[in-house]
Amino acid sequence: MEAVAASSRILPHMNFNQNSTSLRPQAKSMSTLFNTSKVSAHSNSNDKRSSVGKGLSLSRPVQKDLDGRTFCSAGVITYPSDVFESYSHATDEKIGVMLLNLGGPETLHDVQPFLFNLFADPDIIRLPRLFWFLQRPLAQLISVLRAPKSKEGYAAIGGGSPLRKITDEQANAIKLALETKEVPANVYVAMRYWHPFTEEAVHQIKRDRITRLVVLPLYPQYSISTTGSSLRVLRDMFRNDAYLSRLPVAIIQSWYQREGYIKSMADLIEKELQVFPNPEEAMIFFSAHGVPVSYVENAGDPYKDQMEECIFLIMQELKSRGINNDHTLAFQSRVGPVEWLKPYTDEVLVELGQQGVKSLLAVPVSFVSEHIETLEEIDMEYKELALESGIVNWGRVPALNCTPSFITDLADAVIEALPSAMAMSTPNTTSEEPENDIVGYAIKMLFGSILAFILLLSPKVISAFRN
Repeated sequence: MEAVAASSRILPHMNFNQNSTSLRPQAKSMSTLFNTSKVSAHSNSNDKRSSVGKGLSLSRPVQKDLDGRTFCSAGVITYPSDVFESYSHATDEKIGVMLLNLGGPETLHDVQPFLFNLFADPDIIRLPRLFWFLQRPLAQLISVLRAPKSKEGYAAIGGGSPLRKITDEQANAIKLALETKEVPANVYVAMRYWHPFTEEAVHQIKRDRITRLVVLPLYPQYSISTTGSSLRVLRDMFRNDAYLSRLPVAIIQSWYQREGYIKSMADLIEKELQVFPNPEEAMIFFSAHGVPVSYVENAGDPYKDQMEECIFLIMQELKSRGINNDHTLAFQSRVGPVEWLKPYTDEVLVELGQQGVKSLLAVPVSFVSEHIETLEEIDMEYKELALESGIVNWGRVPALNCTPSFITDLADAVIEALPSAMAMSTPNTTSEEPENDIVGYAIKMLFGSILAFILLLSPKVISAFRN
């Protein structure tokens, strides 16, 4: 979530078009390009390895996913045994796993270009069609204005983001876990806004002649601004390439319900609670990355519902172990005038202090790797605020990183998804609007240029970006 961290700590996900269309059609169009699967919880890991060769069978009620396709709400996704060949006997099969993440600047020198890549994403700053040509100039302006403040945050955690290093370690760990399960695979890291970019990973997949690909976002919960943005890039690349358009692909959209993930989170929480003088008195404080309310209410983003269900499952697991601490969920990293998901982390910390809470364990629930939002925002800013608000005992659960049980569960998720890989459908090449309206295009350019001039030179606008 590194880039999301930067965007939310610097500028909210902006929509300059009050009447712009929902993002839902973007998500919906994925069903025509990828076969998506939601590989989920409570499956027996001993059965997963054999399921690759034997074919799978549905073990839980079927639900509809965002794209209208079906997924199993909990359990192993299943298919008839004669549909898919056994991978153990497919000697020419070359399996690839693509890990999606957002990336982060590795040095202070990288901060400004990293921010440019971030704000040039139309899923972050959503401009009306009339002003699409302003996307890159606007991204350049914002990145230059915001770089100094952003550099301060990265300087506080050592001069750069550790996200690439940790993600590379996770990729290597997943590769080894798959080999242990006799499913050899190449694992690729695909960052959205910094090296190695998604495009770099895709080119390497082509060079390696991968014959079956599983796309695994390193976000437990699905959001338009994270998994959705990366899938849009993949969609555009795959539909325009003869080799990629025939490559069988399976996408794991979310995996917050998986038993291995839930138990891994519960293990970390249980361990950190023991550090407190009175573990049973500590408040378990889940802090998740926020998104603008408009994403949920207008675009149909399932992030909030999935996050709440995730917290419920973690607490159920803790209660099964005899841990009955109070808990709460709040959303961090909001910035700007738009409304974000509530309650806000900083406000809740103050309220808990006023209510007399003395021991608090912070749990960064939407992050599986350490980065600026955990190392600087939670460990520094929120810790200081909590202590100032009257909380005496502060603790923080580390990110999962390469926790063995977590890595093993991700490897199982990959194996479960393999049978569902399908080649992408024939792309729809129908233009959404005429391209030969030269007069209309000229009018748009003239009108847009005038507004761009006013926007880029207005002191009020520049001041707003800086704030």
